[in-house]
Amino acid sequence: MRACLRSRAASSSPPSGAGELPPLIRLVGISHVYDGPVTALDDVTLDIVAGESVALLGANGCGKSTLLRVLDALLAPTRGSFALEGRPISEDSLEDEEANAWFRSRVGFVFQNTDAQLFSASVREEIAFGAHQLGLSVDEAADRTWTAMRRMGIEALADRPPFRLSGGQKKRVALASVLVMEPRVILMDEPTSALDPRSRAWLIDVVDGLRAAGTTLVIASHDLDSVAAMTSRAVVLGEDHRVAADAPTPEVLADRVLLERVNLIAPSGPARTADGHPAA
Repeated sequence: MRACLRSRAASSSPPSGAGELPPLIRLVGISHVYDGPVTALDDVTLDIVAGESVALLGANGCGKSTLLRVLDALLAPTRGSFALEGRPISEDSLEDEEANAWFRSRVGFVFQNTDAQLFSASVREEIAFGAHQLGLSVDEAADRTWTAMRRMGIEALADRPPFRLSGGQKKRVALASVLVMEPRVILMDEPTSALDPRSRAWLIDVVDGLRAAGTTLVIASHDLDSVAAMTSRAVVLGEDHRVAADAPTPEVLADRVLLERVNLIAPSGPARTADGHPAA
C-alpha cells in the first residue's frame, strides 16, 4: 500500500482517484512563493470531480491554507493553472464582473478563523449578504436566508451580533453564509478547530448531508479522526510543499510510515514504560 501511495504522489499526471468522470476542479503545476522568498506550494497537480470529499492533510506550514486560497481565487499562484468546470480561473479572467459572479456562485469558503469572515451587524444580515450578492430578489434572498439558518439550527440567533456568539455558533453562522449561495464546491480550513465534542459531531453530520447532496468538499484539517468521518479521499502535502500521497482516506490514515514522514503523527519509536523509560 505504501508503495502505491508513493507511486501515485510521484506521478506528474493528474491523479485518477475520481475515475473517468471529467474534473470539476483541475490544478496543474501549482506553485506559490511568498515574499522572503518562502515557498508554500511546489508543483501541485490535482483533479477533483463533482461530488468528491477530499481531505488536505499535512503539517503546519506545508501549504494547505495556501492551496485553499488558490481554490477560492483569493490568491493567484506564482506558477501553474487552475480551472473550474473547464473554465480557466485567474486574476485576469475574474476581472470580468460576470465571470467573477459565476465563480463566486459556485465556490464557498469557510475560514478557520470565523472572526475574519463575519462582519455584519446581525446573524440574519450576515447570511443574507451572500444571497444579495447573487442578485436574487428580496423574497428569494429572504427565503434562502431562513432556509440556511434552519439547516444550521440558528434561527433563534437571527438578530444577535455574530461577534458575540460562541465559537461553535460562529462556525454555524459562517457555514450558513456559504450554504445560502448553494455553491457546488465548499472549502473548509480546519473546520473542527476549537469545537467542543458536541459541535464537532454536529459538523460531521452537516458534512454527511452535504456529501449526500452531491456537494464537492475540500477540507484542510489536522483532525485525523474527523477527516476519516468526513472524506473519502486524502491528499497529503509534505513539508517540501509537494503532494506526498493521494489515495482513499482509509489507506492514507492506515499508513503510519507516511504520516510520521510528513509530521502528522509523532514517531512511534521504541516501546516505553509509564514513567518514560525504554521498555526492557
